[in-house]
Amino acid sequence: MDLKRRSKVSAEFSMSSMTDIVFLLLIFFMLASTLVTTSALDLVLPSSKAQTVKRKDVTVNISPDLRFSVGNQVVSEAELEREVLKQVQGKEDAVLILRADKSVPYEKVVAVMDIAYRNRLKMIAATDPK
Repeated sequence: MDLKRRSKVSAEFSMSSMTDIVFLLLIFFMLASTLVTTSALDLVLPSSKAQTVKRKDVTVNISPDLRFSVGNQVVSEAELEREVLKQVQGKEDAVLILRADKSVPYEKVVAVMDIAYRNRLKMIAATDPK
């Protein structure tokens, strides 16, 4: 009796389907990585080519010697919020325009931004148009 197996199990492994999957993953990650934005921004302020704002509700100026003024009135940093609220009172959708010298420390700019945020004012950082 001659008993032979008709179907032999092959010990070979086909890599063609595995390479297809690897290429699809490669393409997916290449496309996905281009859509990711970084949180680090290279900003050079305050020069800009933006248009000037016609609407001027309240203007806060910070001079290079760190003096604050609301409109033409010089105020201390402690009195700044009270004076801004006094100027905004009665105006609907008031806009605060911040004009800070480029040598002013960032913490002073953030302090004014915090005042606008706490009082739900819209804020614009003015820049020098070039």
